[in-house]
Amino acid sequence: MRYLHTMIRVTDLDQSLDFWCDKMGMVEIRRKDVPEGKFTLVFLAGDKDVGTAKANNAPELELTYNWGSDEEYNTGRSWGHLAFKVDNIYETCQSLMDKGVIINRPPRDGRMAFVKSPDNISIELLQEGEALAPAEPWVSSQNIGVW
Repeated sequence: MRYLHTMIRVTDLDQSLDFWCDKMGMVEIRRKDVPEGKFTLVFLAGDKDVGTAKANNAPELELTYNWGSDEEYNTGRSWGHLAFKVDNIYETCQSLMDKGVIINRPPRDGRMAFVKSPDNISIELLQEGEALAPAEPWVSSQNIGVW
């Protein structure tokens, strides 16, 4: 058995691609429009996973957009979050903030932070390797909302 992807439904494909690609740094590796089913599938990979994802060797994130749907998507208690390793948790969080993303759980410990997608998907950001030394402004930053 091999793990392939996680699918999330999105309400606005352009807004979601802006978040996942332009802000989070993921890369679109393929797309499939299905007119008869009135939906679009967009598969994304982490920038460090692009080559292996195209070779079907890395997990992907599948965005599913149902054309013209006004359905509201909710998550249950069984759902937790998606997790990504980053090279520098402080630089990543600052870059996301500069692009208008709210840091719900700041990286006070130099190791972990949480943000949310436009469709309220909780995302954990983890420092690659050892935690960075605690630093301002992160040490003094407060939690915002829930994640």
